[in-house]
Amino acid sequence: MADSDNTMTLPYVTRRRVLAGWMITSTALVLEKAALASNAAAPSMPPDPALALWREWETARKLTERLCRRQQSLETRLVESVGFPCVTVRLPDGEDVTVHSVEALNEVLGKGPDMAALRGKAEAEFAAHQARWSAAAEESGYTAALRAEREAGDRAEGLLEAFSTTSATTLAGVAGKLDAVLREGEAWEECSEFPWPQIRSALSDLVRIGKHMTPEQFFHGERGVKLRRRQAGCCFRA
Repeated sequence: MADSDNTMTLPYVTRRRVLAGWMITSTALVLEKAALASNAAAPSMPPDPALALWREWETARKLTERLCRRQQSLETRLVESVGFPCVTVRLPDGEDVTVHSVEALNEVLGKGPDMAALRGKAEAEFAAHQARWSAAAEESGYTAALRAEREAGDRAEGLLEAFSTTSATTLAGVAGKLDAVLREGEAWEECSEFPWPQIRSALSDLVRIGKHMTPEQFFHGERGVKLRRRQAGCCFRA
């Protein structure tokens, strides 16, 4: 049985991101500490809006990743139990072709009157399979999971867009903007080619320099308090 090479547009198929680009990195952990330090800063040091936006984006990104894994798990079970909606038709020359949409079916059979009977039978079979898929998807929770993943993904993308209009006021904020762009870009593109290695290097340099020049932006908790006291000339015991 042959599959048509140009008819693999599948309904309900989730956006496939390369999750390797979405893994928590050491830079992300440093920026999380920076966000906490920014929140705990003195009133005279307002939080960096870009860093606050990064933290909101990171939260949305993590939620999207969790929801993506859940809906993919449900999708796998659905494919195993019902199968993606499709229909296999036998062409006049004896070749069997499997298609996954009505549009693809029309491309294969055409709209001529000589194929009307075959086309009508195939459309009915495809509609029946689609109905079984939709019912199983609703019952299993896959439809709701897919909708939730899409909504979370849209929110993360909206926050990513906001970086272009949000000014950073600290080196940590600049690093946060670069981190978000880098990880989102690596999720879709070949991450070993220009400009991703250069951006990774620049981000690494920025975090290293920032931790040296403004350590209070990159650490939180007791260590951050001690650093601020030292810079203010306060004496204290460890």
